[in-house]
Amino acid sequence: MGVVRQRVRFAIRLLRDWRLTIAWGKSLLRSGVTSFIVLAVTFWLLPGVHASGPAALVELTILLALIGTLMRLALLGIAVVVGGVGVLALGVVIQAVVMFAALRLGKGVSVDSFADAWVASWLAAALTALVNWLADAGSEDVFLGQALRQMARRHRGVPATEPGLLIVQIDGLSAPLLSWAVKAGNLPNLGKWLRTGTHAMVPWHTGMPATTPASQAGIMHGDFAQIPAFRWYEKDGARLVVTNRPRDAADVQARISNGRGLLADGGVSISNMFSGDAPTSLLTFSNSALPGRSARGYLAFVASPYGFARAIVLSLGEMLKEIQQARRQRFRDVYPRVPRTAAYVALRAVTNVLLRDLNVSLIAEQMSRGAPVVYCDFVDYDEVAHHAGPLRPEALQTLEGLDRVLGTLHKLARVAGRDYRIVVLSDHGQSQGATFSQRHGVTLERLVADLAGNGGEAATTVTGGPDDEDWGRANTLLAGVSNQTRSCGPVTHRPRGEVVTVASGNLAMLYLTDVPGRADLATVEALRPGLVDGLAKHPGIGLVVAEGPHGPVAIGPAGRHVLRDGRVEGEDPLVPYGPSAAADLLAHQAMAHVGDLVVLSRIDPGTEEVAAFEELVGSHGGIGGWQTEAVLVHPADWSLLSAEPRGPVAIHHQLVAWLDELGLRAPQRRPEALRPLDQDTPLSSRVRGV
Repeated sequence: MGVVRQRVRFAIRLLRDWRLTIAWGKSLLRSGVTSFIVLAVTFWLLPGVHASGPAALVELTILLALIGTLMRLALLGIAVVVGGVGVLALGVVIQAVVMFAALRLGKGVSVDSFADAWVASWLAAALTALVNWLADAGSEDVFLGQALRQMARRHRGVPATEPGLLIVQIDGLSAPLLSWAVKAGNLPNLGKWLRTGTHAMVPWHTGMPATTPASQAGIMHGDFAQIPAFRWYEKDGARLVVTNRPRDAADVQARISNGRGLLADGGVSISNMFSGDAPTSLLTFSNSALPGRSARGYLAFVASPYGFARAIVLSLGEMLKEIQQARRQRFRDVYPRVPRTAAYVALRAVTNVLLRDLNVSLIAEQMSRGAPVVYCDFVDYDEVAHHAGPLRPEALQTLEGLDRVLGTLHKLARVAGRDYRIVVLSDHGQSQGATFSQRHGVTLERLVADLAGNGGEAATTVTGGPDDEDWGRANTLLAGVSNQTRSCGPVTHRPRGEVVTVASGNLAMLYLTDVPGRADLATVEALRPGLVDGLAKHPGIGLVVAEGPHGPVAIGPAGRHVLRDGRVEGEDPLVPYGPSAAADLLAHQAMAHVGDLVVLSRIDPGTEEVAAFEELVGSHGGIGGWQTEAVLVHPADWSLLSAEPRGPVAIHHQLVAWLDELGLRAPQRRPEALRPLDQDTPLSSRVRGV
């Protein structure tokens, strides 16, 4: 009875709002006028569709709205049968089906063939997106309005006074850059939250490796000791592990999960590397299947004229923008830069438009269901920063777009099934610089081959490269919508006797495959004489870390630093990397599957630029520059466990503590030692606001 009563109250509230506002009428009028104008232009341009006059176009506009509504209702049932890939496939044709049916039913209008209806439907979609974009000055108001209506229709009657938490991860955003962008006024939504005091910003140090899988493992599961880089080699299984392969991600999660991850108590994981033990995982690497009960979220995106069709049109615009921006970099001879290939042009469209809008639609769906906590990773900025540079105009424009997403999510939270508070965080930053091969005319793999081969005695195996971090996002989207829970590329096996080189940003790890377990420095020098010394003295290498007689030692061109006791011989190679370098490297050496040798590229004094071993102008993975400086933005009235969190596990403890205080964690698991200070007033009574 209580749930029924809540739903009745909510229905009455919706009815009251509808009667007291003219927003709905304006939206309806605008939609009708836009559709009429677009149809008039479409019929004028295409010879295969015909209309007898304006009255026929008005009738067609009404028919399109009615048939589209009925079609979306029918798809709701069909989606359960055909699954996610079927929904997306139908999304490609649904606009044409609706157009064809309306043209056949309407009086005074006609169509020569279904192909003509197809062309007319997509031309109309493109023109609609253009008109709305011009009318809204490039804002997301139309998409927001659709999402708000979606949430209102699907509200599940959960009392709005119950707390909820939305965690938004902006992939690759460094704390110094966010601080500068807010001060410059480029981020009006985040800036307003910070200036008005509803939120506070705290930088946090990621440690090493500064990469998404390690950070998310620590944040989601409180353990990242199994993840020494974005990709690594495992000697015991003779295989290369790449964390953006769903099967590898699933295997890694099985190692670190204890069943009580961040999202274990009814949470939802969207577009993440790991699930945090969430009961519902959408577009998540470790479980990329599309749950059937969540088909509504995909359906709302695919079937809506402001969803999939709009995203496709805007994706084409994003591709054209990328081509122009890359051309401008070449014309102006911007340095450093890397080639921005046709494959990247398509990838940017997927991450910056299609995946972003789909994420918002899925978040709206889960918030309308009243999910207690939702965690979503937006990769837009990280993707562009890799290829254009983290401080370049292209990347900053993408960051501004994500700020608009935050504004959208804030508005959605006001009509959601719970009283959601928003936490914004990043998993790492990025450091800029010309690549290693650009600077020195040789790849690291070739250099290692020359130093380790000793006249061709052993070959060097090159790993990494095509398994780019961001391509995994597109692959997971495809795997997710096709219900392939653990699809992946082939597992790479390596024969014994090789030196395997694995690069992740400006971090590389070398493995001697003919030595079981971890090879110490003496063994490496005996089997590959000249390798360590040659690497350490190369002008592009900052240091090499190996297991010495007194523990891990960092070896530079003119000195050594014993990490365990801090003893330095000659010039300290860690000085350019900052005061946290020794602790970061020592902790990294204790991780599973770390390389026999760990190599970091040189960091430039003054600019703090690093040289990625991959062909990326913006990189992360090791240390140096802003790549280890992440950020946490939280409601200002929530207390912190530490004023300066260090490492992703500290962020996990902080988020768990907040969830615990909000009453969103299982009572029997309350971690008393992790409760915030100054808890006279529980968070559950202070959750009103942004």
